[in-house]
Amino acid sequence: MPIATNIYSKLPDVSTTIFTVMSKMAAAYNAINLSQGFPNFDVSPKLIDLVRMAMQKGHNQYAPMAGLLSLREIIAEKTANLYSKIYHPESEVTITVGATQAIFTIIATFIHPEDEVIVFKPAYDSYEPTIKLFGGTVVPIQLSTPSFKPNWEEVAKKITDKTRMVIINSPHNPSGTIWAKEDMLQLEKLLMDTNIILLSDEVYEHIIFDKERHQSAALFPGLAERAFITASFGKTFHVTGWKTGYCLAPKSLMIEFRKVHQFNVFCGNHPMQYALNKYLRTPENYLSLPDFYQEKRDLFLSLLKDSRFTYTPAAGTYFQLLEYSSISDEGDVGFAKRLTKEHKIASIPISVFNINQQDDKVLRFCFAKTNDTLKRAADILCEI
Repeated sequence: MPIATNIYSKLPDVSTTIFTVMSKMAAAYNAINLSQGFPNFDVSPKLIDLVRMAMQKGHNQYAPMAGLLSLREIIAEKTANLYSKIYHPESEVTITVGATQAIFTIIATFIHPEDEVIVFKPAYDSYEPTIKLFGGTVVPIQLSTPSFKPNWEEVAKKITDKTRMVIINSPHNPSGTIWAKEDMLQLEKLLMDTNIILLSDEVYEHIIFDKERHQSAALFPGLAERAFITASFGKTFHVTGWKTGYCLAPKSLMIEFRKVHQFNVFCGNHPMQYALNKYLRTPENYLSLPDFYQEKRDLFLSLLKDSRFTYTPAAGTYFQLLEYSSISDEGDVGFAKRLTKEHKIASIPISVFNINQQDDKVLRFCFAKTNDTLKRAADILCEI
């Protein structure tokens, strides 16, 4: 009997992600791809030059397991300047192979069989399979469109003596919403006097609009003392293919994280770390991002003002939700596929991230694109 027939899958219900499905369809039907979250404009020439310089100078072998110390130092400095929270670069900052690897390693490190993990839905699709992979139980809490704000009474009821971790994400993918200071204070109050770990996915921390301030877990002492904060240089500097990010955590938690990290990937890309260390020393390289992306959001929405889609402007990330109930009663997966095939524009249906595939007739569109791409996409959407 072939061995494949006797394999016991640890993730029997996991299939190809919706991102892969929609991007493959976009390619097959020659559609404008606003589905997967990656920019289609050029990377900073300065950053490319810094990588080239790093390679030419011989930074091509293994980096230190925790990452280049000089990069960790500038990350700690940036965090202190933005959030008034001191992280020790040697023991509380680790460079990772993107934020997804950091998230995987955090869950792998701390989740034991039957531990419960609270996840707010819709959620980035790597959280739940990783929890299940290590025997944990997902405790989902559905957020409702259009505000996607937590019901804190519901959250309180879901916390039990088995709760080991809470995962949050702000600015939020896929909704483009942000958590307010009051939300973070409510969470801080709920987790007080517990041993619950907080995983705060903050990969879009620098992409926030309308002069709002990012409410990082680092700003709240009762959260920071129990939190892993994950971040992504790919999202920040338009280099998603570099797969370089980092995480922050108190020393006692980071010690355990690194025990797994060293056997998971050991270290991240060395020349990229060298380049990012240099690039971060000019704060304008990341402080300018809110204005840069807000201009794209505003352009995209201004072009859609005469369409039949309805929307609440994204407060952060580079994703905009569009509600289509006045156009069609079709389910969002079918509607998204039909838009790709017939109208040549690809998006992401949100129901796949919800409890029981709750369908609110909402699609996610990525506006991290050239202005020309956004104009061509809007022309299509306005004809629907």
